[in-house]
Amino acid sequence: METKHICIMSTDDNPMGLKEVAEILQKGGTVGIPTETVYGLAANAYDPDAVARIFAAKGRPQDNPLIVHIADINDLPKIAAEIPETAKKLAAAFWPGPLTMVLKRTERIPAIISAGLDTVAVRMPSNEVARAIINCSGLPLAAPSANLSGRPSPTTAKHVVDDLDGKIDAIVMSKDCSVGVESTVISLVDGKKRLLRPGGITHEQLESVIGKVEIDPSVLSSELVAEVSSPGMKYKHYSPKTKIVIIEADSQMFCDYVNRSVENCAAMCFSEDKSKISKPTIVYGNEADDMSQARELFDALRLTDSLNVDVVYAHSPKKTGVGLAVYNRMLRAAAFEVICL
Repeated sequence: METKHICIMSTDDNPMGLKEVAEILQKGGTVGIPTETVYGLAANAYDPDAVARIFAAKGRPQDNPLIVHIADINDLPKIAAEIPETAKKLAAAFWPGPLTMVLKRTERIPAIISAGLDTVAVRMPSNEVARAIINCSGLPLAAPSANLSGRPSPTTAKHVVDDLDGKIDAIVMSKDCSVGVESTVISLVDGKKRLLRPGGITHEQLESVIGKVEIDPSVLSSELVAEVSSPGMKYKHYSPKTKIVIIEADSQMFCDYVNRSVENCAAMCFSEDKSKISKPTIVYGNEADDMSQARELFDALRLTDSLNVDVVYAHSPKKTGVGLAVYNRMLRAAAFEVICL
């Protein structure tokens, strides 16, 4: 398959390109599109055949649900059969933005999107190009991350090209993602409030709007869930080919551990660690700035394969704020292998 590269840097940059992308989606095609979180692989959410092409291109297991993206709050009733008051409050506070809500789905949403469940994950991206594509196509778009299944998620158009060129119809060449990790996912089904995946909207922010929110055990452990209602809950994800091991320690202890290692190793560390480490390093943000960690995490994970080492020791972020999202992704990249010093 020949994959078209269509440059759209802003909503008024390439109107003909925007129209071309919309037509591809209307005809059942698949397109890599920018969002504020990560690049997504989009297709018509109403068309099960188009959605099936997403799974095929990514090599994604079909029991791993997709997120439906909309551009107008008035479209939510077309996607969700039940919209509780908590959902309305969260939408008012955080949409458009990196928040996904799991709700009861309407019959218009095919079962393939929701892994056969009666729920659907839905969000409204804040990226203007993403919303313009949704509006121009006139469709809600199913869009998981635009990478090969299990690989680190794409935060640049180049990452999408590296993984999916020749496998999908088009890639929108646009700006790098501003958040850098996938959206926060909260389930609001049956009166419960449960955080399924942390992201750019923090657990603390959710509770400030709707009160107590339970954190699903799968967020911080390898505990498998019988019913996967959100992406990122069950499978090893975000993994480079190189082995990743998380080290939970302060800066000096982390650096000492890496320096003493007799293995062919490298460090994935904070900028503050770099000067204290004698082995190869890849920096992923500043220790006190969890947003910088989120923006740089997936690029750092992809770069580990260029080091030609046997193992990369990753300095653990804090498990608060957006740091919880960074830790959650790192856990899966490391297949839950953690050393606490």
